[in-house]
Amino acid sequence: MRSEILSLQEKMKKKEITAQEVLKSTLVSVHENQEKCNSFVTILEDAKVNENGGILQGIPYALKDNFSTRGILTTGSSNTLKNYVPVYDATVYEKLKQAGAICVGKTVLDEFGLGGTGTTGHTGVVKNPWDESRQAGGSSAGSAAVVASGAVPFAIGSDTGDSVRKPAAYCGIVGYKPTYGMISRYGLFPFASSLDHVGVLTRSVMDAAIVVDAIKGLDDKDMTSFDSSSIHLAENLQNGKLDSKKLFYIKEIADISSYENPSEELKDALSLFQKTLEQAKEVGFEVYEESMDETLLAAIPSTYTCISCAEATSNLSNLTGIIFGPRGESRNITDMMVEHRTKGFSPLIKRRLIIGSYVLQKENQEKYFLNAQRVRHLIVDKMNDFFEKYDALILPCSSGGAKPLEGELEVLNKSSMILENHMVIGNFGGYPSITIPNGLVNGLPVGVNLTSKIKSDASLLKMASLLEEKMDIHYELGGKSL
Repeated sequence: MRSEILSLQEKMKKKEITAQEVLKSTLVSVHENQEKCNSFVTILEDAKVNENGGILQGIPYALKDNFSTRGILTTGSSNTLKNYVPVYDATVYEKLKQAGAICVGKTVLDEFGLGGTGTTGHTGVVKNPWDESRQAGGSSAGSAAVVASGAVPFAIGSDTGDSVRKPAAYCGIVGYKPTYGMISRYGLFPFASSLDHVGVLTRSVMDAAIVVDAIKGLDDKDMTSFDSSSIHLAENLQNGKLDSKKLFYIKEIADISSYENPSEELKDALSLFQKTLEQAKEVGFEVYEESMDETLLAAIPSTYTCISCAEATSNLSNLTGIIFGPRGESRNITDMMVEHRTKGFSPLIKRRLIIGSYVLQKENQEKYFLNAQRVRHLIVDKMNDFFEKYDALILPCSSGGAKPLEGELEVLNKSSMILENHMVIGNFGGYPSITIPNGLVNGLPVGVNLTSKIKSDASLLKMASLLEEKMDIHYELGGKSL
């Protein structure tokens, strides 16, 4: 079972290499990645090996720049916080320090996580290490790009719609979002509180399990967190057994016959997915086809937009330039706030906040925001029905590889809109969800996604690991085996 973390630790234990040498080599690779991909807001040149002796002792990693780090610049990739240095640590960052991990830098995201392209951060566009003319995906763009380049064994991200799992697919790595509340969000800049999850990006399922074992758990500072002390992800991967291996896919998303005039890329992506289903059967999975109301499926993107934008409008209302952040030059408080937000926010985030304000207006709440909540409820109810019969949903992550940086970044082909957006179902229901690589389409990596019922993370990762071993995909990028 592949694990770069365990391999590095074994070499350090045998004194084949020291933790200081690992750190020094990592910082060199981080700078190489920065020159190529622009993955970092801040590189921590003075990062030091700590001797806490935890399960991640000596392992370097990168942290998305929307996690609070005391004394370290934390911008959310926004000009509104370009000089903000927090006075407290996020729980995730604190737990990683306790586990012995070494943060080597803070990674670029779409501004405050409100995007899926990796192009709206205030420090510039993140480029895909596979092809610098392509997106890395978003919003955890920098985290995905630096792991895919081989610079660090893992990175931390956040996932509100698919912001860990889609970049992972585009960059050819693993992206895992645990059950809602398994990892504390204290110190994570909130985007949409009912949808936000902490996630991890790695190059193997085992490494994802090891990292989440280190950072999960009940936190008094986050009322949505729960006690997961009985869940042992890495141990279950090594020693656990699956009593049932029933997968299902949704025909309207995964069947090529559901698409009018499909592109060659889409045909190739869905053909590869069918091959993956056959491989799943070869390792003992039962695979079933299910249908879902097309009207309900078509409502997924707009439902997500209404809910996420409304919650973002509320969560980001404190960014006024009065409490913190660069102040406007006007003497009138109202004008100062207007100037701060007008100059500080990117066009994308302005659009999202305008949508959020609109759907929350008293006269519009029933038609938009409350109806979106009802549709979310219908989708979750349907998924819960499926999970009574099956162990996991399996679907392709996208209609193909990473999208070009040139052109309309936020415009999607209507025919593949549901395929590109279905992973938000994992956020609607708080379900654990993981993306693993399953090959190349037109020379670019694509992923397959598994989602299961809440708190079934251990069995989900076991299923993902079985598929990972069967597909046995090893990418070569920048001279490093991924």
